[in-house]
Order: sequence, then C-alpha cells, then structure tokens
Amino acid sequence: MSSRALDYTALVIALIGAVNWGLIGFFRFNLVTFLFGDMVWVTRIIYALVGICGLYLFTLFGRIEAFGEKI
Repeated sequence: MSSRALDYTALVIALIGAVNWGLIGFFRFNLVTFLFGDMVWVTRIIYALVGICGLYLFTLFGRIEAFGEKI
C-alpha cells in the first residue's frame, strides 16, 4: 500500500471517528455502540483503529512541505 493510499485510508477512518464523537456530543448517540454493541471485541477494535489512525495522521505534519503544495 502506498503512503498516499495509507494517508487517505487513515483520514477516512479518523473522520468517521470524528463524526461518531460529534454524534455523542450533540445527541448522546454512539453510532459504533448502536451498530456493534457495548464494548464487544469488534467495538474495541474499531475504537483502537480510529485511535491508531489519528496518531498516524500526526506524521502528516512532518511531510507537509509548504502551505498549498501536495503532500
């Protein structure tokens, strides 16, 4: 998998996590728990994956050369 594909995959997963946190904050509705159950192994894997993708996206800052240029 190329770095660019990994970047976009991590970004999509992190955005899904952000939408879930927005739903929790605004409506007290947890989409992940609704779909997969309360802290079953699948739910824990999803939360861990979102967290790992968020941490991976920190590497994006080191790879940005200049404002407005492609990564």
